[in-house]
Amino acid sequence: MKRLMMKSVLAVAALAAFGMASAQERTLKFALSSPEGHPAVVGMKKFKETVETKSGGKIKVNLFLNSSLGSDQAVLSAIKGGTIEMSVMNSGILASEVKELGIFDFPFLFDNEKESDAIVDGPVGKKLHAKLEEKGIVGLSYWELGYRQMTNSKRPLNKVEDIDGLKLRVIPNPINVAWVKALGANPTPMPFPEVYGGLEQKAIDGQENPISVIAANKFWEVQKHIALTNHQYNPQSVIFSKKVWDTLSAADKKLIDDAADEAAIVQRKESRAAVAANLELLKKNGMTVTQFVPVEVAKLREKMKPVIAQFSANVGEATVNDMMAELAKLRK
Repeated sequence: MKRLMMKSVLAVAALAAFGMASAQERTLKFALSSPEGHPAVVGMKKFKETVETKSGGKIKVNLFLNSSLGSDQAVLSAIKGGTIEMSVMNSGILASEVKELGIFDFPFLFDNEKESDAIVDGPVGKKLHAKLEEKGIVGLSYWELGYRQMTNSKRPLNKVEDIDGLKLRVIPNPINVAWVKALGANPTPMPFPEVYGGLEQKAIDGQENPISVIAANKFWEVQKHIALTNHQYNPQSVIFSKKVWDTLSAADKKLIDDAADEAAIVQRKESRAAVAANLELLKKNGMTVTQFVPVEVAKLREKMKPVIAQFSANVGEATVNDMMAELAKLRK
């Protein structure tokens, strides 16, 4: 009996040891260039929790924030090489790998979050992510930085003509220069760290960014007007190294893919709650908030037609046609 009990104890110990060994089976490095507090971090933490729980500790996820593993470009290169497993990046960065992702730079594409969700989660978003595979990257899901809005120190923006003549800082990017010019404003490309000083010194009248960025940088100190223009949507792709992905079992692939989708729901919800809270913060600090009525949005879109025509070749006519057809369906 003692011998049987001893065997039983040894068997349990062996199973426990095996369980501990399998818990170390795989560790994923998940990198982000931004610090704690960035909207993507909520999604990263949810992803880590889900993967570690559902894998029974077999797969661990280590989070690396604030460019601790290198710049976006360095991380992207490491993901393609298989030395970093995961990251989350703006579509604008990934457009350097797959030009079609540049379509998210197109201005005034979406009416609201319902439309942008349907696009990224639907056939268009899936097709865009599928194009990453030939570059050694697997697109898992779309999280978000949200919609970009305009601020300025001159006047409230209630109609399209109010934008005319404003000197607006833009991201140094040809399409941003083109659409701001098409609205009669003066686009001023400028690195982000210089923006606050440029606004303070009146070298520029305004700028455009997501509400979270406007609040985090206390632009209310140098800007009095914000217009909820929703002029560009910033999706962020959760990406995985194809080199590593191809070594995973089908079950682990599904677990990771599903966890990224689950995290997307939480991340977008938190991101949008933060937008609402930050908008209240901007109001409390003296900013006036305006929004274009539908007839003005229609005028804006009319002005954007030549810009979209000009840049359609850059992202591919087929992708533009897919996007416009899907949006037309959604608006029926």
